[in-house]
Amino acid sequence: VILGSATPSLESYHAARSAGGDHRGFAPVLLEMKQRPSGSRLPGVQIVDMREELKEGNRSMFSRALHRGISARLERGEQTVLFLNRRGYSTFVMCRTCGYVAGCPECDISLTYHQKSNNLRCHYCGYAEAAPSVCPECGSEHIRYFGTGTQRVEAELAKLFPGIRVIRMDVDTTSEKGAHERLLQAFREKKGDVLLGTQMVAKGLDFPDVTLVGVIAADTALNFPDFRAAEKTFQLLTQVAGRAGRHQLPGEVFIQSYMPEHYSIVHASGHDYLSFVREELGHRKALHYPPYSRLILVTLSHEKLPLLLRMAENFAGDLRAKAQRLGWFGSLDRFTPAALDILGPVASPIPRIKNRYRFQCMVKYRG
Repeated sequence: VILGSATPSLESYHAARSAGGDHRGFAPVLLEMKQRPSGSRLPGVQIVDMREELKEGNRSMFSRALHRGISARLERGEQTVLFLNRRGYSTFVMCRTCGYVAGCPECDISLTYHQKSNNLRCHYCGYAEAAPSVCPECGSEHIRYFGTGTQRVEAELAKLFPGIRVIRMDVDTTSEKGAHERLLQAFREKKGDVLLGTQMVAKGLDFPDVTLVGVIAADTALNFPDFRAAEKTFQLLTQVAGRAGRHQLPGEVFIQSYMPEHYSIVHASGHDYLSFVREELGHRKALHYPPYSRLILVTLSHEKLPLLLRMAENFAGDLRAKAQRLGWFGSLDRFTPAALDILGPVASPIPRIKNRYRFQCMVKYRG
């Protein structure tokens, strides 16, 4: 088996670096490719502090540097890739009079505004409703759309660069059969100046005239309740940055962030996988997260919250009792042959989806 990636998971990399392989008897071999196959240089990356942009009066979603970069590519007939890992037009809709936020009736999540269809959608269960013109709670007309999605970026590009040809790739534009290939072929044939999209534009694309990559908001994944949030952010930024300057023309990358000092963004800007791994492994080791332990996430769901809570508590209690009887129960803070901890039950990050409440338990094991 060959596992190939420019940004291997920390578990895979740690296993390959550890002598003797893992407990299954495998002995992974690490093979490193330190240059691009084409011989081209990696693009220069500039981190743009959007807090400073705001202080200096720039309220646009595009920094001044990225704006100049797009203008230069339009003049030279070169192409740009813009990455934003959030589809839709606005991430939530709020009444500025009473504070009402439009939410999904079946999930505990806010609805996303989609401009083309003028409706609000839940990206978890698919529920949709017409966008309100007045607040359903207080009747106020002060309804505002907050946050930025790919549709809004597309609209802003058309406003700032009249005549620009934008090809947008997200779940909304690629849901039809063959749409993904059609959009990429159109961009390859230079029928678009900008390829704008979510994760699907970050990996595997190779276009000779793409000399600029812009990351609209590098922080979107950093605040997720996930111990891999920094790793996923580093991987996405490194992968999308690699779309620029893959052939003869040199590449340039702008990463816009409100957290420019975060180590995942700093190391991604230097294409420095090893430095990121060293820092992230230090955090993982201190907190006993993989690859220094194994995790099992058990999610329980039911339509009735009291029943679900009782069952989740019974499940965690039974699991703890059984682990105690078998001698597995221990503390991850002590080095023991088989240390196990059971965390929870607690409400899941999204407590309700499709009218089913959700609780979870985390089993952390080091053996």
